[in-house]
Amino acid sequence: MFDQGPHAVLRGGGVCVILKTPADDMPQVEYWGRDVAGSADGCPLSESALAALDAMTLKDTPPNKPDAAWRPSLIPQGAEGWAGRAGLEASRGDRPVYARWTHVETIADQSSITVTATDDVNGLRLIAALRITASGLVIARHTITNTADPVADQSVAQTVANAAEPLSVNWLDATLPMPKRVDTLTQFTGRWPLEKQPATAALPVGSVTRDCRRGKTGHDSPWMFIASVGTPRSQSGEIWACHLAWSGNQTYRVDNLPAHEPMLGAGELLGPGEVRLAPGESYTAPEVCFSYSSRGLDGIADRFHDWLRSLPGHVDVTAKPRPFTLNTWEAVYFNHDEATLKRLADRAAEVGVERFVLDDGWFHERRDDTRGLGDWVVDPEVWPAGLDGLAAHVHGLGMEFGLWFEPEMVNLDSDLAREHPDWILAAPEAVPCREDLSYRTQYVLDLANPDAYAHVRDQMAALVERLGVDYIKWDHNREVTEPMHDGHFGLHEQTEACYRLFDELKSRFPGLEIESCSSGGARTDAGILQHADRIWASDSNDPRDRVDIQRWTELIVPPEMIGAHVGPSPAHSTARATDLSYRAAISLTGCSGFEWNILECTDAEIDVLKSFVALYKELRRLLHTGRVMHADLKDPSLRARGVVNDDRTHAVWVVATTDNIRDWLAERLPVTGLDPARTYRVRMRREIGESHWGWVTPQWLTAAQEDGGFIAPGLLLGSVGLQLPNLWPMQAIVLEFEAI
Repeated sequence: MFDQGPHAVLRGGGVCVILKTPADDMPQVEYWGRDVAGSADGCPLSESALAALDAMTLKDTPPNKPDAAWRPSLIPQGAEGWAGRAGLEASRGDRPVYARWTHVETIADQSSITVTATDDVNGLRLIAALRITASGLVIARHTITNTADPVADQSVAQTVANAAEPLSVNWLDATLPMPKRVDTLTQFTGRWPLEKQPATAALPVGSVTRDCRRGKTGHDSPWMFIASVGTPRSQSGEIWACHLAWSGNQTYRVDNLPAHEPMLGAGELLGPGEVRLAPGESYTAPEVCFSYSSRGLDGIADRFHDWLRSLPGHVDVTAKPRPFTLNTWEAVYFNHDEATLKRLADRAAEVGVERFVLDDGWFHERRDDTRGLGDWVVDPEVWPAGLDGLAAHVHGLGMEFGLWFEPEMVNLDSDLAREHPDWILAAPEAVPCREDLSYRTQYVLDLANPDAYAHVRDQMAALVERLGVDYIKWDHNREVTEPMHDGHFGLHEQTEACYRLFDELKSRFPGLEIESCSSGGARTDAGILQHADRIWASDSNDPRDRVDIQRWTELIVPPEMIGAHVGPSPAHSTARATDLSYRAAISLTGCSGFEWNILECTDAEIDVLKSFVALYKELRRLLHTGRVMHADLKDPSLRARGVVNDDRTHAVWVVATTDNIRDWLAERLPVTGLDPARTYRVRMRREIGESHWGWVTPQWLTAAQEDGGFIAPGLLLGSVGLQLPNLWPMQAIVLEFEAI
């Protein structure tokens, strides 16, 4: 029965989850937030103390019986008196399935709990698992199994209604409760090429869902649900957030009901009839990540960064620093010419580039975006000698060689589509698509079809092996609409096949790295990041847009996994002109590179590019391993972002403007993260080129531009801050702090 049985206390990274685990009933979460359990070793909270927690948090006194749930369970259901969105919705044939757990077994340790719940009435088994990572991220993963098998056990037909029918799962969500004081919800939207636009409003009342049906994460993905008390700040305040680690369709949810604490959660948005489980079959929902912080948004990001950096299979950036990359797309587009590209590689090596990536346009009949997808063989007309010469030339210059693919896509004008039209992930009547839509003149290849999967894998592997490809830029430009696989909705299988192809290629070719791009940032999530080595945050290389896109992307993604390139001026995505210093400074906040035909640069620009690349190489260990911080500034035109190392002896801050600052006297920058007991040398790094501000220069900044730098105690830098100059619109400065 409810509120009987022991407690389970999960702890990690300064976070605590306390659950009540009644016998043969689904556990309920009593608390999720700052660690209240005390010492780091074991749980000092006795059962008597936890009983006090029960009394402190229950809304009524047993044995009274309220009309609404005492507390919603891990998988909230209507039978508990829960009037919000159920955690599980399923059916058999035309009959809804309402879970009745007849046996529940709970296994818990200090950082995880696994609940196995059996429903003999409906023929179900549910495994609900929570774990807390060392960084304090709470990760939920649930699995539902159809245990009704009337063939193996004829008595099941008498006990389970519609037992012969498959178990249809409509959704299986993960949720956690938040305190009643939460009153604000931040989520995201976006478009190409302006992703990760935050939208903050009052916490909605009722049970509210937000769906994304792009067939991938999407430019307008919710990205996260962030609940807070008032508008969230970067460095202070309590925040409860969730993120779905999945690259397909998504549902985010908030249940803000009068009789309960608000619930936050997410789950995969399944298509009609997509999950129909035969006896013994299971569906495992994607992981949902929950992040609590008492240090504002930066605390949320810390937990994701530490977790993603710790995952097996990811590159150790201390052993292999992130290469400075040149990608050829905005340099040549489809105009491939071997001689020109070799000269571009020569110039790239001259300025210090370490990875040269050949983008779209190299494969069979690919003269524009209407042909060739699916035929991953080198075009003999444009590349009569193959790509061997270019790859060898790039390797000979000491650079890695990268190659663009779009493995999940196919053009109808391709040998693949002509030979295997049945490999397209769509109903036959959907091909070709409507004449009044372009869908980029491409279709989705059904990777859940073993033959289609093998075709793509083998063609890609042949090129990786022949050319010594070190890096794949993996694109995904079309949305996945009406995905039909073997007569049923097939997006889940397609997404899993994509992950599997990433893993298989990386396993076959140790050291191969793969970037996930999707018309920019339309597939950035913690699901793909368990398989890819970095993401492309946006197709916009305009630094005015990028400064915010990257800021919100790194709520989850560590900066070393975010491609952030310097493009030309004016930007190809906006036609906005910006100084090279501004473009370079914003690029430093991610994994730097060029998306630019640097053959067209002047000698003066080349000199700046050389010094900038050298600066990136000097600072990248700090930039790609440190803790990221964002200043809470009043002026809406100011941005300030810092990175500090673990022992707080070294930090770099980038201060930028997006428009005219409001007041003639700018704000002070509190340089947080430094050791107040140490003294620091502050230097302005001018390798990015000249930055511009008004006619007066703060005294400290004058000194910071000289050889000896400006000397100040960390206590004052953090508590008083540095008077910022009146930067002109779209200007930036790079400040380095070193303990002395």
